[in-house]
Amino acid sequence: MAATSTPVRKAWRSLGWLAGIIVLLIGLNTAGAIWWGWGWAPKLALDLDGGTQIILTPTLEDGQSVTDEQLKQSVQIIRDRIDAAGVSESEITTQGGDKIVISIPGTSPDQATLDRIKQSARMDFRPVLLAGGPSATTVSPTDSPTDDATADPEATPEPTDTPSPSATPTAEPTDGSDLAWVTPELREAYDAFSCDQLDAATASAAPAAEPLITCDQYLTEKYLLGPVEVQGGDIADAQAGMGTTSTGVSTGQWVVNLSFNGDGTKAFSEVTKRLVKLESPRNRFAVVLDGAVVLAPTANDPINDGRAQISGGFTQESSKFLADQLKFGALPVGFTVESTDTISATLGQTQLQSGLIAGLIGLILVFVYSLFQYRLLGTVTIASLIVAGVITYFVVNIMSWREGYRLSLAGIAGLIVAIGFTADSFIVYFERIRDELRDGRSLVGAVEAGWKRALRTVLAAKSVNLLSAIILFVLAVGSVRGFALTLGVTTIIDVIIVILFTHPMMQLLATTKFFASGHPASGLDPTALGAVYRGRAEFRVSKEARRAGASREAERRQTIAERKAAELAAASAATSGKKKDSTGKKEAR
Repeated sequence: MAATSTPVRKAWRSLGWLAGIIVLLIGLNTAGAIWWGWGWAPKLALDLDGGTQIILTPTLEDGQSVTDEQLKQSVQIIRDRIDAAGVSESEITTQGGDKIVISIPGTSPDQATLDRIKQSARMDFRPVLLAGGPSATTVSPTDSPTDDATADPEATPEPTDTPSPSATPTAEPTDGSDLAWVTPELREAYDAFSCDQLDAATASAAPAAEPLITCDQYLTEKYLLGPVEVQGGDIADAQAGMGTTSTGVSTGQWVVNLSFNGDGTKAFSEVTKRLVKLESPRNRFAVVLDGAVVLAPTANDPINDGRAQISGGFTQESSKFLADQLKFGALPVGFTVESTDTISATLGQTQLQSGLIAGLIGLILVFVYSLFQYRLLGTVTIASLIVAGVITYFVVNIMSWREGYRLSLAGIAGLIVAIGFTADSFIVYFERIRDELRDGRSLVGAVEAGWKRALRTVLAAKSVNLLSAIILFVLAVGSVRGFALTLGVTTIIDVIIVILFTHPMMQLLATTKFFASGHPASGLDPTALGAVYRGRAEFRVSKEARRAGASREAERRQTIAERKAAELAAASAATSGKKKDSTGKKEAR
């Protein structure tokens, strides 16, 4: 009795865990529908629901043209950015040799998505030569701002640029911080410049080897910057995170942590060593993103380890946004949005309905086969598939509304294929139970022994399926990734169902009289299994059945060559028997 009660307790515990998972999934979907604007059905991809088409045109100076290599590189970077933003099932192509066409599911992409797509994310590090207020009007020391003006964030701060045109050196610059860069013409242009004149597209395309007049991203301070001394391409990695002090205490502010490659580490170290010796504002190092200054901190100490931190009022979303752009690299050229149009579905509701009908037909066929092959034992397969379908639905819906996943026709195909893969697990398990029953075990013992053997086979098969899905997801693009994703998700769910539902249900059914007695309709019929029931839920195999079963099993395992050899031996034996019989008759005469 104790041996029977232990599997039953384990079964109910497993079913409890499964019920908890289902309740959690339903709770997440309900909370999303109430508070986060989720729907109860997954969002559909371009082929089924249409979307938005964005055409990008490169921003180039007169006489320049975009190369095929630059266009291909831009397509890959934009694709990486969109995937990192959680927007799946997008299509990115080129048009006319100089344009990029982006098709995004959904009819109203948010501004953050548009910015992520078109921004070049070109980051450079330039030394500060001059810095001052946002407008062309300067404030002299005798015209200092009042207290009210100082408190106003839009007020013009006192300029920190001290050199005048007449005092500007004219010698050849020796480094990026040399005031020899500030020619009288450049100083005049800087004085006349106002931050409301900033053209981001032009500023982002500025030559790296020349000074740059620009402003910060909030248009509150203008700068005259020296040439680029550290390239954004020297950034090895960028990660968003919480800032920390030198002692490791969190500052509570979101930052972007940068790490440079070998060349960037060396260049950054040399620049910071030089800047710490200069006066303000030339001891500042501007971080320039797409032509605008993100921040221009003062260099207090040399940075020799190739690690830097960008801070400045980031939120979690904006810090991740910037980190993703820097990690995937800058676009080789800047782009502007030429047009944004709504496009219709390439396949539509008819194909969606056809796919769903195909899946339903496949599911019904699996049900019919299970009942035909395993009688009422097949109801365990049906119940397992229904539970797997419920979990899969909620998981896909959560991925759709939380992670940006969109269900395409290829994704639906992955779900349909998963039905057959899931049924395979149950077949392996049931056949292992039958093998144990043929060996004379009781049904309770057969369930436990068969589970140990079946679990190894199921895990091995599912590992291959999951590995295939991962490889396909990593190497493929577009809708093929949707197929790989649904295949991988359903493979994991299949293992969960077999462990937390199918096996526990068999543990419980093994204790019922109907299945334990080997009723013909149970799928565990002793006659069909070649075993004889001897009472108390135990079977023994008869000698005749064992010999017949062994003979049939040996015949099934024979190769073609072995079968031919056996046929020849049988024919030879028959011929020899006839000769002996003929000889015996002659002797009798």
